[in-house]
Amino acid sequence: MTDTDVLIIGAGLAGLGAAAALRDRGRPAVVLEASGRVGGRAWTAYPEAFGGVWFDMGAVWFHDAERNPLVAIARAAGDGLIRSDELRQTRMFVGNRLATEAELADYDAASPRYEAMAERVLAAEGDVPLAEIARRLPDDPWAQTVGAWEGPVICAADAERFSARDWHRNALNGSNLVPDGGVGAFVVRRLAEGLDIRLNTPVIRVRWGGPGGRVSVETARGALSAGACIVTVSTGVLASGTIVFDPPLPPRVTEAVHNLPMGLAMKVALRATTADRLDLPMHCSVYRAVTEDGDALTPFQCWPLGRDYVQGWFGGPLGRDLARAGDAAAVDYALGCLRSMFGSRADRLFAGGAALVTHWEDDPYVRGAYCYAVPGASGARDALAEPLSDGRLMFAGEACAVPYAGTLAGAWLSGQAAATVAGEAVRRTWSGTSTPP
Repeated sequence: MTDTDVLIIGAGLAGLGAAAALRDRGRPAVVLEASGRVGGRAWTAYPEAFGGVWFDMGAVWFHDAERNPLVAIARAAGDGLIRSDELRQTRMFVGNRLATEAELADYDAASPRYEAMAERVLAAEGDVPLAEIARRLPDDPWAQTVGAWEGPVICAADAERFSARDWHRNALNGSNLVPDGGVGAFVVRRLAEGLDIRLNTPVIRVRWGGPGGRVSVETARGALSAGACIVTVSTGVLASGTIVFDPPLPPRVTEAVHNLPMGLAMKVALRATTADRLDLPMHCSVYRAVTEDGDALTPFQCWPLGRDYVQGWFGGPLGRDLARAGDAAAVDYALGCLRSMFGSRADRLFAGGAALVTHWEDDPYVRGAYCYAVPGASGARDALAEPLSDGRLMFAGEACAVPYAGTLAGAWLSGQAAATVAGEAVRRTWSGTSTPP
């Protein structure tokens, strides 16, 4: 290993975004990745038990597609983009029956009511747990369902421990696109090419603030030094202490990491063994409305792109409980949810079929899905993104992204922003205009 201008820790979207930005500026950079693949939480697998079709184990969508920089990259390369919003149809159950047209119309108006209440509460009282918003709407029959979507499902967070202001700062609009062939495959194909990436190279220690601000990184395969370092690992990894920082990070950084815990979302896919499709169209989302505070929302995507499986999404506390209970319990829970909507047809349909359960909480290089801010700490993302040592040590990733927290685009943009600061720090150092700390 040899010295370089900038060392980047992590080959997820933030690390790749930083490396690409430095490459485009003519700055040498080395990306150190602990695992054996690039992409981080963007990972496309091809499970044999599901016929070898592509399956995104983590991230799926290009959110806010009209402004998403990854969409422009995909289009410039001629990649196909699936308009999932246009394909998707939805069936909402109320108890054991499908919602009426009148109920669906009222439900469509529930999100604006929820958002308006959130704005009033945040303006009058400051930050509160996201769960409080639904409680302020006791007469709204859909407030609990909207809150369950916004907290555990979309943000993978316990709504009782999730900052309503962090949610509000990162609420996204626009459409959602899916790269044909999977997000992870797109990342490998389009974002990693031409970069100096060292796989299977876990970082052990980062020594920062050396002479002239120089940074030294110790890995299991040796050491590297550079003018600057960008750390893009998850807050779960930072909190674990797997990477030691010498000297220790300032209190504001460690506090920010503590206030940005990792949420969890588990996918459970079940493959059908008969021709029954539950009277549902292809690419159909089904779920039951939440009626009680604390109930879990368990949405399923049924027959995506015409395939022969359904995929459940279990986020927040429910995801954690199922992860602890094990795969058999998670599959049983998914079947129970389907049974509650479709009766014994669900048992017959999936009897003896293959199942797939994701476990991001067990990945030592991730330790969860994506992070969220706890109540009262909505500024933690900004604090984590602030430069250290005059820009020679930077943190980047979805944890540092506003308003794209928890997204691929957020990680990519955060990495590119960090690269601008780190690259400028290196330029000052190499030109002799930088004052050593």
